[in-house]
Amino acid sequence: MSLTIRTFTEIDRNAVVRLWTECGLVYPQNDPHRDIDRKTAHGLEYFLVAILDRSIVGSVMGGYEGHRGWVNYLAVAPQHQRNGIARELMDELERRLRRVGCAKINLQIRSNNTSVMEFYRRIGFVQDEVICMGRRLIDDRGGDRPDARLEAAEDATAEALRG
Repeated sequence: MSLTIRTFTEIDRNAVVRLWTECGLVYPQNDPHRDIDRKTAHGLEYFLVAILDRSIVGSVMGGYEGHRGWVNYLAVAPQHQRNGIARELMDELERRLRRVGCAKINLQIRSNNTSVMEFYRRIGFVQDEVICMGRRLIDDRGGDRPDARLEAAEDATAEALRG
C-alpha cells in the first residue's frame, strides 16, 4: 500500500467533505461544499488529497496570495493519523508554494486544539506574536448577513447624528 498525493478533483468532493466532518473541521458557519466551491473558483494547485488503497485518507487546502501561503483544512482520517500522512501533505504543499516564491506559510488553529498545535510545532512551525482578527462576510448558515447587521448599525448611527 503506497500513499499518493495529488491535486483535488471534483470527483473527490464528497469524500473530502466526509473526511472533514469525521475530523471535526466542519462548523455551521462554514459550509464545506461552499468552501470547496470558493477554492475551486480560484485554482486547485494547492488543494491536495492523500490516497491510500483508492480511498481519500487526507487533505489540505492551501492558498497563496502573493505574500504568504496559507493552510486550511489539513485532515487525516482518524484511523490513519500518526502515520506521517499529514506531514506528507504539508511537505507537498510546501514544495508547491516554494516553486512560486512563497517565503512563509501561515495557519490558524483553534486555541483549544492543543494536539494540532503540537503537530505543527514538530514539523517546524512557531507561534507568531500576532493577534488574529476576522470578520465574517458570508455566513453559510444563511439568513442575516453579518455585513448587513453592520450596515444597519451604521445607518442608525448616521440617522441619529442627523436627527
